[in-house]
Amino acid sequence: MPSSQSPPFSKYRWLRLLTYLLVGYLGLGVALAGADELTHSYGFTPGVAFLSTFLQAAAVVLALWRPVPAWALSLSAAVFTALLARQNLAQLPLGGPNWPWTTPTLLAHMAVLLLLALRVRFRGTVAALGVTAVVTFVVEGGLGALKYSPTGWGGVGLFAVAAGIGAALRGRSEARTELVQQTTINAEERARRTLLEERSRIARELHDVVAHHMSVISIQAQVAPHLVENPSQELRENLAGIRDNALEALTELRRVLGVLRSENPDDPDETGDPYGLPAPGSGPAPDAPQPNLSRLDTLIENTRAAGLEVRKVVDGAPRAYPPGVELSAYRIVQEALSNVLRHAPGATVRVDVVHLPEGIALSIVNGHPRQPVQPSPGSGHGLLGMRERAAMLGGSLTASRHPHGGFMVTAFLPRGGIPVPQDHPDPATGEQTP
Repeated sequence: MPSSQSPPFSKYRWLRLLTYLLVGYLGLGVALAGADELTHSYGFTPGVAFLSTFLQAAAVVLALWRPVPAWALSLSAAVFTALLARQNLAQLPLGGPNWPWTTPTLLAHMAVLLLLALRVRFRGTVAALGVTAVVTFVVEGGLGALKYSPTGWGGVGLFAVAAGIGAALRGRSEARTELVQQTTINAEERARRTLLEERSRIARELHDVVAHHMSVISIQAQVAPHLVENPSQELRENLAGIRDNALEALTELRRVLGVLRSENPDDPDETGDPYGLPAPGSGPAPDAPQPNLSRLDTLIENTRAAGLEVRKVVDGAPRAYPPGVELSAYRIVQEALSNVLRHAPGATVRVDVVHLPEGIALSIVNGHPRQPVQPSPGSGHGLLGMRERAAMLGGSLTASRHPHGGFMVTAFLPRGGIPVPQDHPDPATGEQTP
C-alpha cells in the first residue's frame, strides 16, 4: 500500500499547521482521557493504561507522515489492549464496558484510517479496512470475553465511514489535480500549435520573397547572352545552367509553398484583419509582392482610419535592407498596431523607425484607451509571432507596460539577419541597449 511522504494538507501553510494542531490535540486526548477510562472501567493499572493509549496516540500522529505503519501500530495496540482487558472483564458486573474496541482505541483507529485513506490508493484503503474487520471478528468471535458490550460490528461500520470519507476526499483531490494538469497540457499544446502555425506563416512569406528573387535570377540568366556581342559557348552554357538551376529551385519552392498554404486554408490570419489592416500574406493576388518599409505610410493611414491617432517618426537615412528584414519590420509594426486597435481603442500611438548601420530599430508605444475595450477577436498570440520574426533574423523584441501608462513594443532587426555584437540605441529613449 504505497503512500506519499508529505502530509495530506500541504498546499496552504496555515492548513498544515491547523492539521498538526488538531491531530496533536486528538492524540493528547486519546492518551490522557483513554488512560483514565482504562484505569477506572477496565481495571488497568495506570502505567499499563497509559502505555496502551500512548501507543494509540503515537499512531495517530505518525499517520500524518507514515499512514501504513501507523495503521499497523494502531491495530496492534488495539489487539494488545483488548487482550489485556479480556481477563478483567469476568470480574465486572453484567453489561460491562465496550469490547474489543474501547472508546479511545475506536477513536484513534478511526482517525488513523481517515488519514490513511487520504494518502494511499483506494485498494490499499480497502485492504486495511478488510484486515481490521477480520482481526476484529477473530478477537470478538474467536476469543470472546465475559460481561462486555460488543463493539465489533459498530466499530467496523464506523471504520468504513471514516475510510469512505477519506477515500472520497482523496478522489476529489486527485480529480482536481488531473484537471489542472490537463488544463496545463492543453494550454501548452495550444501555445505549441500557435508557434508552429506562426512559423509556417512566416515561412510562407519568406518563400514568396525567395521565389521572387529566383525568378529574377532566371530571367537575368536568360537575357544575359543577348547583352554580350558574340558570347562564347562556355558563357552560354554557364548562363543556361544558372537559369536551369534557378527554375528547378523555383519549382521546388513553389511546391513547398503550396504545401504550406494548403495546411491551414482557414487560418484567420490569412482571411484579413477585423480592423481593416491587411493580413499577412493577403493581397490582391496570391503572388502579390510582399510588403516592405515603403508601405508603412499606407499601413498607418489605414490605422488612422480605424480610429487611432498615429504619429510616425523616422530617424536616419533608409538603407538597402534584405527583403526578409523589411518584411519582418513591416509585420511587427502591423501586428503592434493591430494589438493597439484591439486592446486600446482610441489611444495615441507613436511609431519610431531608426535606421542604423547594424539594422533597424523599431518602437511602437501607445497610451491609454479612450474608448471602451471590446472583446478581442484575435487569437492572443500576436506577440509570439513578432518575437518569432525577430528571433528568426537574429534580432530581439520586447513588449512591456510603458512607465507612463499604455504599452510599448521595441524590436531590433540586424541588417544581415544575424546577431550583431555592437550595442544599439533604444528607439524610444535613445539610450544604448545591449
